[in-house]
Amino acid sequence: MRRTGTSVLDLEIGEWIPPGARFPLEMARDADSGSNSLLTYQLTSDPSFSLSVKEKPGGKKQPELVLERPLDREKQSSFELVLTVVDGGEPARSGTVLIRINVTDANDNPPVFSKSVYEARVAENLPAGSLVLRVVATDADVGSNGQVSYSFGNVPDDVPSLFAIHSESGEIRTVGPLDFEEKNKYIFGLEATDGGGLTDHCEVQIDITDENDNAPEITILSLPVPEDAPAGTVVALLKVRDRDTGENGQVSCELSGEAPLSIVASSGGLYKVVTSGALDREQASEHRVTVVARDRGRPELWSSTELVLEVSDVNDNAPEFEEAAYSAYVAENNAAGALVLRVQARDADAGANGRVSYWLAGGSAGAAGAAALVSVEARSGALYAQRSLDYEQCREFTVAVRAQDGGSPARSSTATVRVFVLDRNDNAPRVLWPAAAAAGEAPGGAAAPPFEVVPRSAEAGYLVAKVVAVDADAGRNAWLSYELVQASEPALFRVGLHSGEVRTARAVGERDAAKQRVVAVVKDHGQPALSATATLHVVLAESLQEALPELSERPAGAEAAEAAAELQFYLVLALALLSALLVLSVALAVVARLRRAGPPAVLRCLGAQRFSLAGAAFPADFCEGTLPYSYNLCVPAPARTVSEAAWPPPVLGLEWLLDNTPFLNGDSLLNSRGNIRVLP
Repeated sequence: MRRTGTSVLDLEIGEWIPPGARFPLEMARDADSGSNSLLTYQLTSDPSFSLSVKEKPGGKKQPELVLERPLDREKQSSFELVLTVVDGGEPARSGTVLIRINVTDANDNPPVFSKSVYEARVAENLPAGSLVLRVVATDADVGSNGQVSYSFGNVPDDVPSLFAIHSESGEIRTVGPLDFEEKNKYIFGLEATDGGGLTDHCEVQIDITDENDNAPEITILSLPVPEDAPAGTVVALLKVRDRDTGENGQVSCELSGEAPLSIVASSGGLYKVVTSGALDREQASEHRVTVVARDRGRPELWSSTELVLEVSDVNDNAPEFEEAAYSAYVAENNAAGALVLRVQARDADAGANGRVSYWLAGGSAGAAGAAALVSVEARSGALYAQRSLDYEQCREFTVAVRAQDGGSPARSSTATVRVFVLDRNDNAPRVLWPAAAAAGEAPGGAAAPPFEVVPRSAEAGYLVAKVVAVDADAGRNAWLSYELVQASEPALFRVGLHSGEVRTARAVGERDAAKQRVVAVVKDHGQPALSATATLHVVLAESLQEALPELSERPAGAEAAEAAAELQFYLVLALALLSALLVLSVALAVVARLRRAGPPAVLRCLGAQRFSLAGAAFPADFCEGTLPYSYNLCVPAPARTVSEAAWPPPVLGLEWLLDNTPFLNGDSLLNSRGNIRVLP
């Protein structure tokens, strides 16, 4: 309570004071006494207040202001009452005082939002800091009790990362990116709090509007398709999804690229990719096309992905040989297992359908005959000879090789292989005439050999006979040449080099033996050359009757005996030569050993000392003398009278050749003929 100088009493009463509360007022003073000083208090009528006077000891009266009902500052924040005091005199005198009551505020009013639900609509992808909305809460209180602050109430976890509210202004702004595709509506609560701690709550609903910020998404499911699939076969499924809404999410799909494929729209964003033509894995094992999806937004967004369609193989191709017919050349007498040829077939299919195996399917001698000559390796296609081939027995043959793939059902093709056997010089010429019997080779010598009769009057060039020979080989290996190698009279006959004709080289003479034997050799031109001999018996006679006695003089085996005797002579001669060579070798070895060991006493005359300076001395029985610088001379007794002997010049040492001293006091060692002179 405060008293001003203008008889004004200020009184502050809190609105929280309950009714019945008493507020003492200042007592009035009157200088009179007695009945003139009796004071009476009167208060302006007001339903909220009343006046009560309390008697105090000494007869003083204490006025009190009584609160009759609760105060509400928000309804009436102040009161003005007039307190009048009257004394008891006549005339009565009075005094007044103005009581101004200020109702002090109590935090009895919470903040109140202007709306219980706030709604806002914003576009996605707003930049951070964009204003979304503003909330307003009021508080009837004053002072700190009426100051309101804003904050989030019960909100989801993602809201604080996207929105922020200003505590004083109540503005809600974005702090993070908004994405319609992730969440298109946010609902959360706000709280308004005054300074006294009273609160109020409201709800905020923010709708996010879509923008065309998402391109279509394409998902592909495809499987390999067999190459024999008919047109219209579904080869892939596409699912196209656009996370936007409305026209922004309406999508169209198409294929881009060269491929026998087309796209068919289905429901719910599904598309089917079907074949529009025949497929061939051998031409294209896979097809690549681009799937393009576009939406209808503004601006238009699109996306693309590659569809790879694998074409699986079907066994629709048979193996194909590199050549329909092969030729191979093999020299005869080959080793068993020799490589003849390698065939190769290719199959355009893949995997087991393209895996080729080889088999013999027959040939010029049938499958069994071909198998006896060659075999084929199933995997490589190599043909090997089963045995040694003989040109003379089979010069060529044909086999059929079948190539078969591993598909089901299997496909196959056949190629012909013609094998030519090349000749080698493995056959010696064979003499047809004269035959072996004509050469005197009849066993047992029971019959006389055939012969040719040549008249003694035959001139040079007379045809005696013709040697006929054949060679089973071919080409140069079968070219034959003839040569005379032996004849009783070599100068009497000659043989044609290529004809084999035996003719007389000169006229037949009277001194020519009646029986002639001619041996010719037949050679081929192979490498190395092979040969055979033909023996021809010729009888020089004017007629057959004249030739018969000549043939009967010698038994049928005489020719064989002569040949045996000739062979024996050559053997004895060879043995004699070998014996002589052996004796000579032994003698040389003995001489060499004796020279190393020194001369024995018995053979001193053969000693190694060749020169002597002593005079000649002859024993009684040998006439042995030693010549100065000469060889030892050993002669028998009757030769003692010989004055000179012929010997080769002595071999002098180098010191004697360099010394000018005459031999033996000027006597020459050699005589006029260069022989050693024997000194008396």
